[in-house]
Amino acid sequence: MNDELVRVYVPAIVPMLARLPEQGLPETDAHAVTPALREWYAEGDEEELEYVAFTRAAQDALLLLRDDPAAPRRRVVISVDVPAAALRRTDDVLGSSAVRLVRPVPVSAVAALHVDGDDAVADVSAAATVAAEALAGDPDAQFTVDGAEDHELEWYDVTELEQLLRAAS
Repeated sequence: MNDELVRVYVPAIVPMLARLPEQGLPETDAHAVTPALREWYAEGDEEELEYVAFTRAAQDALLLLRDDPAAPRRRVVISVDVPAAALRRTDDVLGSSAVRLVRPVPVSAVAALHVDGDDAVADVSAAATVAAEALAGDPDAQFTVDGAEDHELEWYDVTELEQLLRAAS
């Protein structure tokens, strides 16, 4: 691999944001525009492919919320730019955007923070409780998850992190 930077979308929750300034991001699963995604969505332009990867990261954030009932009920996606060598594809299935960050990511690599607004909290809370069932194919659970996905995540610059943490808690 080369030194080309790749935009990666890391699913997260608010408590992870609090650790970001001092610890950065650990090695973790994430999403990016992969060759398998490009092949599956051949008609899509770069922006559309990035939106697919971003949306999948937001879906994975629901699973993180399910596992941490004390976390504020907001999906978080952290957009980072990392060298291609910092990534490993984890799934070559056609259409997959799954990657693994194989080394920690410093806060300096963060390009943007994306967090649900106040209006999404109830829908996100409901979706987090049934996210695993939706992934397993339950149509009622998927309907609930779709309700959360109707909310666009708000964009924040990394310099707004402290302000964001105060507002999201």
